[in-house]
Amino acid sequence: MPATDLALLIDAGLAGGDIAMSYWRKSPETRTKADGSPVSEADLEVDRAMHDALSHARPGYGWLSEETEDDGTRLDRQRCFILDPIDGTRAYLEGRDTWGLSLAVAEAGRLTAGVIHMPAKGLTYTAALGRGAWLNGEPIAASSRNEVDGARMITSKATYAERHWHGPVPEFRRHYRPSMAYRLAVVAEGRFDVMATLRRAWEWDIAAGALIASEAGARVTDQHGAPLRFNSPGRQSAGVVAANPGLHDRILAAMR
Repeated sequence: MPATDLALLIDAGLAGGDIAMSYWRKSPETRTKADGSPVSEADLEVDRAMHDALSHARPGYGWLSEETEDDGTRLDRQRCFILDPIDGTRAYLEGRDTWGLSLAVAEAGRLTAGVIHMPAKGLTYTAALGRGAWLNGEPIAASSRNEVDGARMITSKATYAERHWHGPVPEFRRHYRPSMAYRLAVVAEGRFDVMATLRRAWEWDIAAGALIASEAGARVTDQHGAPLRFNSPGRQSAGVVAANPGLHDRILAAMR
């Protein structure tokens, strides 16, 4: 089942990416949502197209997407699609290339297939449970660095606030990308050593990336070290920390 679902997600992601690219750098119509974040006609069209394709192929699966109103029926389904049509909408609208499509399947709370497609960069990250992680068809692996000081951390500025750490903030090499899915993907491929967010994270932002990073050898948990569960009633996790197991443990030990 994971392999066939993965093929389905890849096809939907590539098709959705073509739609997103057709609007990119062309000033699509945009409005501001109640939470202050932007949503464009591109987000909505990609969401509709992926919903039509995936729900037609798997009518028994639930649906959780940032751009679809949640009616709760997904909670009664054994399997659920979890998607963000365009993760990094602000970057997308600014004409930058650090945005992507995030697609995943969860079964009984556990991720089984995931795809992050970055069409403007020509990158497609994929993973299926127990089958490893891949970038454009080539296997990828998380970094093996175990030392906290000097580790390449990809996160937002808020993570470095002193209140989050027992002592002085470790001397991370600091980096940032607007798409949370992409942050997890670059940890999966070993370009960065650790991804963290200490804010509550929406499932659609992290589902695909969590599986890809995990299948690449990273440990992915919430900020307290607890396993992540998906298709939850609240749709959020208590933050995310992703790194190889040794580094992951050291980072959690350094956090409050």
